[in-house]
Amino acid sequence: METVNLKTPYITLGQLLKIADEISSGGQAKWYLSENNVKVNGEIDDRRGRKLYPDDKVELPNGKMYVMKAGR
Repeated sequence: METVNLKTPYITLGQLLKIADEISSGGQAKWYLSENNVKVNGEIDDRRGRKLYPDDKVELPNGKMYVMKAGR
């Protein structure tokens, strides 16, 4: 499980996909989420604008997991 330190109160699921190098541009997020099952806190979510807050967990179809942490 990898940690993502948030520099803002939250990031969106689309932003996380860019951080994780799953997509190369924000425009690909909608397509990626329609083609892949991404779980947020154990539930499939396909909203690229889904806000991720500290302690949220995201699981990608390739098995990678990310946990959001408050950072500076």
